[in-house]
Amino acid sequence: MQTAAQIDPLQPTPAPDAWGRVSVVVVTHHSAAVIGSCLTEIGPAAEVIVVDNASDDDTLEIVTKTVPNAKIARNTIGVGYGAGANQGLAQVTREFALLANPDSQTNTAAITALLAAADQYPDAALLSPRVLDSDGVDEPAHDVEMFDRRAYPSRAGEAPPDGPVCAAYLSGAVVLLRMSALQDIGPFDEAIFLYYEDDDFCMRLRAAGHSAILVPGAVVRHAGGGSVRPSAHYRWEKFWHMAWSRLYLEDKCRGAQARNRLARALAGHYALKVLGNSLRLDRSKTWRDLARLSGTIGYMLGIPASRTTKRARPLPTEPTDRPST
Repeated sequence: MQTAAQIDPLQPTPAPDAWGRVSVVVVTHHSAAVIGSCLTEIGPAAEVIVVDNASDDDTLEIVTKTVPNAKIARNTIGVGYGAGANQGLAQVTREFALLANPDSQTNTAAITALLAAADQYPDAALLSPRVLDSDGVDEPAHDVEMFDRRAYPSRAGEAPPDGPVCAAYLSGAVVLLRMSALQDIGPFDEAIFLYYEDDDFCMRLRAAGHSAILVPGAVVRHAGGGSVRPSAHYRWEKFWHMAWSRLYLEDKCRGAQARNRLARALAGHYALKVLGNSLRLDRSKTWRDLARLSGTIGYMLGIPASRTTKRARPLPTEPTDRPST
């Protein structure tokens, strides 16, 4: 496995004005441990927009100290990632928006490579860099569509591609969005509080005739899981929303019958895991699977994903052409 030090010399020579084409949008939530490192890497020519979801730590103090001219939206209640990103995108004045998790680090060489690819592929609405974790190991940033992933083997140890790849899905850890395409795609679906909003966005992007490109010549760092401080509440929230959002996308893309089949299967699966982990006295996994079971039941009961939206079901749309299997 190549390290970042081995890869970085292959990146394009940084253009000093590259950041002048970019607005950086970061959604924060108790992100004091990582936001400083994220913002320090961003060039001074960038427009920086931070949307804070009710942090009660030093997140915003660090933002204002690191980037004094940053635009800051202060939410008194957490609105989730998609709604927060939409708030930030509404303030963008540049040609491109870099949507970056607060635990990511994107330098000038990476943004230069992403912009070069965007200029080379004008139909690309979304472009992702190669993502390395804190140990320099690849985090696959591209994939097939969500509904097709179970048909493929594990990607552990997969070598990165040699050149740009047109993908069905790009991870939302760090992505460059062409703002002129946003009108065709539409904003993030705000009924989704956390998780799978990037899958939904990529599916709508491709349905609108745009492409998503992985640019392995651009390399960024991503701590992974460092965007918020760890806690039992955070673990519950994470797995509850993963289960809820998965059913929402099944409902949105494949319809109520497919959603009901999946919900029954998942509820039974998680209930058995709760029982088994309880008998093994594994409190951590029991807590995780209780959250998954609760999120599954919550969706079927029509409970919205958050207090900031009353919508618990997809909006009526044209019938999907995906099979409801």
